[in-house]
Amino acid sequence: GAPTQKHNNTCCNRSNFLLFSFFFLFNIIFIMNLWILLIIFLIIIAIVFVIAKIIVGSEGEYKLEEYKYINSEQKEESYSEGINKQEGSIYLSVIVPAYKEEERIGVMMEETLNYLKSRKNDDEDFTYEILIVDDGSTDNTSKVVFENYVLTEGSDTVRLLTLKKNVGKGGAVRRGMLCGRGEYLLMADADGATNFSDLENLEKKIKEIEKENNAVVCGSRAHIEANVERPWYRKIPSFVSNLIISQFCVKGIKDTQCGFKLFTRKTAHFLFMNMHIERWAFDAELLFLAQKTGIPISEAAVKWEEIDGSKLNVFSASFQMFKDFVRIGFLYRVGFWKIKQIDIL
Repeated sequence: GAPTQKHNNTCCNRSNFLLFSFFFLFNIIFIMNLWILLIIFLIIIAIVFVIAKIIVGSEGEYKLEEYKYINSEQKEESYSEGINKQEGSIYLSVIVPAYKEEERIGVMMEETLNYLKSRKNDDEDFTYEILIVDDGSTDNTSKVVFENYVLTEGSDTVRLLTLKKNVGKGGAVRRGMLCGRGEYLLMADADGATNFSDLENLEKKIKEIEKENNAVVCGSRAHIEANVERPWYRKIPSFVSNLIISQFCVKGIKDTQCGFKLFTRKTAHFLFMNMHIERWAFDAELLFLAQKTGIPISEAAVKWEEIDGSKLNVFSASFQMFKDFVRIGFLYRVGFWKIKQIDIL
C-alpha cells in the first residue's frame, strides 16, 4: 500500500506542476499579447497623429479677398477684388513678396526699375508693372515702397498691395499673381539676389516651350551652386529640399526653390488658384501641379548671390518644408487635395 500511495503522490505533484506551468506560461503569453496589442495600438495612434498633423494646417482653397491699394495721385486707399479676371493688359507683371524688407528692398527696386525703363526706351511696346505685396510687415516696408517708388513712378507702374496679416511667402506671391495684369508674370525676391536682367533667359525659354498659352520657367542656380560660398546653416533648406522633393513632388527640376520664376498668365491663374501651400514649400507644389497636368516646365540659368538680412529661420523652415513636401505628395495622391479646372480667362 505504501509504494502505491507514494506513486500517487508523485503523479499528483507532477500534475500540479504541469498545471502550474501551463497557467504560468498562459499568463506570460497573455501578458505578452497585451503588451504587443498595446504597442500596436500606440503605433496606430502615432500614425493617426502624424497623418492628422500632415493634414491639419492645410491652407485649403483660395478665397476671394479685397486688397488695399494706395492711389499715388489722390493718396487715398482703394480696394480691388482679389482676382483680375481680364485678359493681360500689359506685357509683364513683376510680383515681389516682401516681409520686413524696409532695408533691402531699395536695392532690388533700383536694379529692377533701371532694367525695365531701359527696355521701355528700346521698345515702346514693352509695358510693365511692379506689384509689391507687403506680407503683413511690422516695419516700414509699405512706407518705404510708397514714398520712394509709388509716389515717384505712379501707382499704375508700382502697385503696393498691403496684406492685413502675414500669410507666408507663397500666400503673398499667390495674391500678387492673381491681381497682376501681365501676359507674363514674374516672381522675384525682394532681396535682389538674382540678377534681374536674367529675365531675358527665362523669356527666351518660355517662348520656346509655351503650348496653348501654358508654360512655367524656373530660374536655376544649379550651374553655380557648387561654386557659391554659403554658410553651412544656409545650405540646410537646399539640402533638405533636393533630397525630398525628387521623392515626393517634382522630378527632373534641379532647382525648384529659386525665387525667380516666369509664368504665362493662363498658367499662373491655374496653378495659384489650385495651390494649397502658402509657406516656403509652395514652389514645389506649383511644379508638382504643372507636371501632373502636363504644363510645360523648363529651367534657365540665372546669376545669383547670397544677400545678408534674410528673415528665414533655417531650422524651423526646414522642418516646415519637410512636412509640406510630404503633404504635397501624400494629400494629392490619396485625393484629399484635388486639382480643379479653373475657368477664369
